[in-house]
Formats: sequence, C-alpha cells, structure tokens
Amino acid sequence: MKHYLKTGAVALAVALSTISAAPIAQAETLNVTIVAGHPPVFRWVKHLTQTFIPAVNAALEGTDYSINWSEQYGGSLAKVGDELEAVEEGLAEIGLVSSLFDPAKLALQNVTYFTPFVQSDATLIGEWMDDLQISNTAMKAAWADNGLEYLGGAIGIDDYLLMTTFPVNSIADLEGRKIGAPGPAVNWLKGTGAVGVSGNLTTYYNEIKTGVYDGVIVFASAALPGKLHEVAPYITKIGFGAQYAGGIAANKDWFDGLSPEVQNALKDAAIADRIAYHQDLDASVSKFLGIMESQGATVSDVDPAMREQWAAGMDNVAKLWAEKLDGAGMDGSGVLKTYMDTMRAAGATPVRNWDQE
Repeated sequence: MKHYLKTGAVALAVALSTISAAPIAQAETLNVTIVAGHPPVFRWVKHLTQTFIPAVNAALEGTDYSINWSEQYGGSLAKVGDELEAVEEGLAEIGLVSSLFDPAKLALQNVTYFTPFVQSDATLIGEWMDDLQISNTAMKAAWADNGLEYLGGAIGIDDYLLMTTFPVNSIADLEGRKIGAPGPAVNWLKGTGAVGVSGNLTTYYNEIKTGVYDGVIVFASAALPGKLHEVAPYITKIGFGAQYAGGIAANKDWFDGLSPEVQNALKDAAIADRIAYHQDLDASVSKFLGIMESQGATVSDVDPAMREQWAAGMDNVAKLWAEKLDGAGMDGSGVLKTYMDTMRAAGATPVRNWDQE
C-alpha cells in the first residue's frame, strides 16, 4: 500500500512539474500594413483609422490574435492607382484599392462610371456594389486574378458636380474648355465640346490654379476638403450620379493563411466601415455645399432639359465598354444589364437606359 502511495506521489509531482514548466500560451500579434493612395483628409481614408481598424481590434479582443497596424496613406507607400499592386506584391497586407484608377485590372468594377445619369444615392450604390463583388462570378474573379481578396467597405461617391473657373449656363459654354475628370468619367464630356483630361483629386487644386484645367468633374464631399471652390468657384449640379470607386482588399495568399477568426474580423469590419462611411457622407454633402457657398462659391442646378441634352449628346459609352470587355472574354454586357436592372428595381429613373439601346 505504501508502495502505491509513494508511486502515486511521485507521478503527481512529475505531472505538476511538467505543468509548471510548460510555457504560457501567448496571443499571436500580426504585423499588418494598410495602404491608401489618398491622404486621410478624404473621408474614405479617414474611416480606415476611425472605423475599420477599431472594428477589427474590437472583434479580436479575447481571441488568440491581435494586430499591430502600420498605416501608410497619402502616397507614403503607394500613389493613387498603385494600391492594387502594393497589396498584390505584398508591400502591404491590406489596401483601399481604387478600382476607378485601375481600369485595366478591375475593368468590370468600373461599371458605374460608364453609366452616368442613373442613380444619385451613394449608399445604395455602395451597398449593391459590395454585394456584387461576391455574387457576380466575373467581378469576384477580377480580384482573385490580381491576387486579392475583396473584404468590402465600398467607397460610394456622392453625385458628381462640375466645378469651373467660369459660369456654365449651357453646354455651349464648355466649348474648348479643359476639364479634368477621374478615369472613365472623361467620357462624360464627349459631345459637349469640352476637352476632357484624366486626373485625380491629389492634383486638381494646383492644375486649376495654374490654368492647366478650366474646371473639374468632382463631388462635394471631396471638393471642400480639397478647397477646390477657392480656384473653381462655379459649382454646377449636373446630376451625373453617384458612383463606386473601390473598396478594401487584402493580399489573397496572406488572407488565406489567416485563422477564420481573423478573416471574419476583417470582413465584418469592412461592412462596419461601409455603413459608417456612408452615414458620414450623407450627413456632409448638403453641409459642404453650403459651406462652399458661404465662402464665395456660386452653386446652381441645371434644368432637366439640359441634363437630357447632355446625356443624349454622349456616345453610348456603356455599350461600347461592355462590348469591348465581351471581346476580351469578360462578361461586360451581363454586368451592365445586371447593374441597370438593379438600379431600376431600386427606384432609379435613368436619364438614359444605356443597356437597352
């Protein structure tokens, strides 16, 4: 009996010794670089810091994971339009990818920019386009083909305006004028007599100030932070419509290697980012127009007849875009039809039904 007690005591002592010597499990800290070409003065970048990152951190509290963030914005790691490559090449794990400025690699994602005068509700555009990146096989493949995993966080852009150094009372007033526009929005100027020049928000102010541009196609929520009304005080509400300019994406190889907990935290945070961003956006548009007007800008609405004249005078850029993509093996026509059908079903009344001509 004593033998068994002694043996048991020794076994217990060994077990306790083993437990006390075992290392205490530590939470794994992931080093994550997040990149955006625009500076944080712009709302879509600001919400990475204010919404996306805190939401990820909150979701990971109490788990075996935490993240050490390195925020690289405003061209510090990648310029506007280079975010996709930075994430694809592993220079950053996550990026706010501007599909608008990467039309060759994310052509299908630019469907809204080839269909102006359709829908002015940026929240609806953002919500539906986030869903489409997942539900539409062709769009989902575009991200994967570039080594990315789309997380969400759609950047819906409020109704585009025309801001100029001169008053615009008719389409004839644009004859010969140089107008800067983002990516495919240059197509919106066809038929107006204006000379469209591709540009972006980071250079608009200086290019107008130095006379390179006579105006730009832009949106109110970025025009005020960019102080564009100081150099282009004539703001004309053409009604080009709200747009989708990109979203948050991760390096696919890196994402696939993460635990499900971290993957879910990133995707849930992207949804939170989209909602908070659009709530912020909706509350700011009218306010920002009012501020610019109070600081000397002239804000005017065009009448429906001028809007219809503008739309009718354009080539059917949507159909040309879709046919070109079809020829390259992408479902451009299918994406165009799905987009237009969805907008009409949601209550939009397009000035021009691009897919039905």
